[in-house]
Amino acid sequence: MTSPQPRECVLRIPAYVAGKPPKTREGLTTYKLSSNENPYPPLAGVVEAAARAAEQMNRYPDMGNTALYAALGDKLGVDTDRLALATGSVGLIYQLVQAFCEPGDEVVYAWRSFEAYPIAVTAAGAANVQVPLAADGRHDLDAMVAAVTDRTKVVMVCTPNNPTGPSVTQAELDRFLERIGSHVLVVVDEAYLEFVRMLDAVDGVATVLAHDNVVSTRTFSKAYGLAGFRVGYAVAPPAVAAALRAVSLPFGVSGVAQAAAIASLRAEPELLERVEGLVAERERVVKALADAGVTVPEAQGNFVWFAVGDRTTDLAAAADELGIVVRPFAGDGARVTIGETEANDRVVELGRTFQR
Repeated sequence: MTSPQPRECVLRIPAYVAGKPPKTREGLTTYKLSSNENPYPPLAGVVEAAARAAEQMNRYPDMGNTALYAALGDKLGVDTDRLALATGSVGLIYQLVQAFCEPGDEVVYAWRSFEAYPIAVTAAGAANVQVPLAADGRHDLDAMVAAVTDRTKVVMVCTPNNPTGPSVTQAELDRFLERIGSHVLVVVDEAYLEFVRMLDAVDGVATVLAHDNVVSTRTFSKAYGLAGFRVGYAVAPPAVAAALRAVSLPFGVSGVAQAAAIASLRAEPELLERVEGLVAERERVVKALADAGVTVPEAQGNFVWFAVGDRTTDLAAAADELGIVVRPFAGDGARVTIGETEANDRVVELGRTFQR
């Protein structure tokens, strides 16, 4: 007699590799630059709101997320029937594939991109269609259009692209959408949108409002510093948002997380000042690397990408020696988060020494 077996597709799910923490080093402060976390501690007002909510931990959270939906609707200028919440934007990615793909349907996305994409697609029994990035780490949108078939149900556009950094422009996205069939759901993954500083940046909400087959996914994890609370949201056509809510985990976003997210929206000016500081640090690091002869792809997130290919393991080891932990992707390169000033100085040193 055989034991119970999971679905065949479950056995093919690639493992998600989280950024590892740094090892304690005597006499040296170490820094974790492997998970794209916001290095700033939470604001006092956000902590207080979360603490008050924690006093009600014996009660279930509001399953309808009523207050948070209202706050997001006011912020974004959209009706709340266009919103869906989940445990981070990654939770929404899983729900989108689950809601819109039958086994064997195709999901098209650039590669390398967010490593949760192949996990979500494989778990749903759908087929991964990975389109190589251009040499500069950007989406090859023409190739992605060419990869769409009658079996394609979802296309992912990660902008800025994690882990390489470049964003698509609004004009590029508009031309792309003109060429995609209306039966295909286009997901604009905007997890790092608050860090984008470029001409003609994508406006995900406006794009959603102009199309019936586009959804924008966003998160409180990065700019708002709530990575530990897992709150993401989607802006979508009402029917798409309803489908996302239908497959969501009941009570998935905790009461504490909801309270922290609402408090973060109220404190947005102060939080976005911190984002400006991180953007300034990003630009300083990119310039210093360029001055040292190290070129990285256009960085529009809170990270930079070292495209070192087969030398990736060596780069990660060199970073460890400097007391910083980066996120290596074997054979491709390493993503390095913009963190504390001292940590960023070591990133520049890493680039200088590894280049030699």
